[in-house]
Amino acid sequence: MEYSHSDTELIKQPIGYWSWAAYKAVVTRTRGALAELGTTQPQWWVLAQLARAEEPRTRDDVSAVLRDYLDTGQEALDADIDATVARGWVTESAGGRLDLTPEGRAFYDKAAALQGELWAERHADIFDEEYLTTLKVLQRVIRNTGGRAWHH
Repeated sequence: MEYSHSDTELIKQPIGYWSWAAYKAVVTRTRGALAELGTTQPQWWVLAQLARAEEPRTRDDVSAVLRDYLDTGQEALDADIDATVARGWVTESAGGRLDLTPEGRAFYDKAAALQGELWAERHADIFDEEYLTTLKVLQRVIRNTGGRAWHH
């Protein structure tokens, strides 16, 4: 691959810019592809939390995990959970338990296949070792600057 700068120049480039540019490219591509499918990224997160759960999840359980994803606030999460219910993908019991409907499971499977395609697209020409090193370096940068990050 041809890079934007020589190694000598690149080593002096700001990590903040490049991590932001990567974030923007990945999120824009992901959200655009999900929009074409008929959903939003936060709605996908809700479906994924329910589909992958080993035990039943409540609204509070799902919100606790997703609250810090890309600065998504509680009010926005509630609206996205409500949207999955309104679309018939999720049911909510009186006790707050959320369950995927058969339609929700089918849509989740379709969206999960798309996410797999997007993952492969992002990882083209990137070795696992390079990806792992990149994530570890970013985690150290976050720690070194007093930030916090966690992903479930």
